[in-house]
Amino acid sequence: MRPPVLFAAIATVLMLTSCATRYHVKTEGMARVRYYRFAHKDVPLEFDGVSVVFASDFHYKSKFGDKRLRGTMATIERIAPDILMLGGDYKEGCGNIPALFDALGSLDVPLGKYAVMGNNDYEECYDEIADAMSRNGIRLLEHECDTIARAGGRIIVAGVRNPFDPANLSSPTAGLSDDDFVILLVHTPDYAQDTDIAHTDLVLSGHTHGGQVTLFGYAPVIPSKYGQRFRTGLKHNDDGIPVIITNGLGTSRRNVRAFAPSEIVVIELRHAAED
Repeated sequence: MRPPVLFAAIATVLMLTSCATRYHVKTEGMARVRYYRFAHKDVPLEFDGVSVVFASDFHYKSKFGDKRLRGTMATIERIAPDILMLGGDYKEGCGNIPALFDALGSLDVPLGKYAVMGNNDYEECYDEIADAMSRNGIRLLEHECDTIARAGGRIIVAGVRNPFDPANLSSPTAGLSDDDFVILLVHTPDYAQDTDIAHTDLVLSGHTHGGQVTLFGYAPVIPSKYGQRFRTGLKHNDDGIPVIITNGLGTSRRNVRAFAPSEIVVIELRHAAED
């Protein structure tokens, strides 16, 4: 995309989209809940005020063990979201899958539960995870889209199958309309930069663990080819599309976190009227 066109696209997105964050103090078994208020012209009036909880990178059981699982479920129950979205990397050991998904299945979420797989999930236990999701009413989106309906309005959630496989570099949003409000669920934020994700209004991703260990906001090791750019929080790809990256819940490789606290994300959707 040529620079003048790029700058115009980003300016348009920022004009029609707003997002603010706030933090909730530490809760039982959790480091924090990170809140975003996301306003966009394509959010239907029927979805104004709808809340989405996004959780990723459980790595159950790692540092995220039984106590943290119970605390996380209690926290989500208190938030009482309308929609639950899951970003992948669910387990450390196939034997831990039933307990995790039974807990997630117990949550009462009126507008549904949606998920993608992470890189760890494609390496092993894929079938066990997919079966556990199915038993617990969680919709796995493998390069698919689904419609969430409410009071005559609708939004679309799209999920990316294995974003590390070059065969999947055609986005599941490609055939959608710019008039729809579309959330793209993908394990790694790099996908939002590497791929044309046209018609996407908001990307939710994890994978980076916020660096897991940081010093003054810098992570010595981060699993992204873009370095610090997509480490955590609200970012934008080169087309100005917002990407929310969560630190996730568990740990991998080393069972430690420092200045990159585990978290879940809450997004409040708001309808933004056009001028």
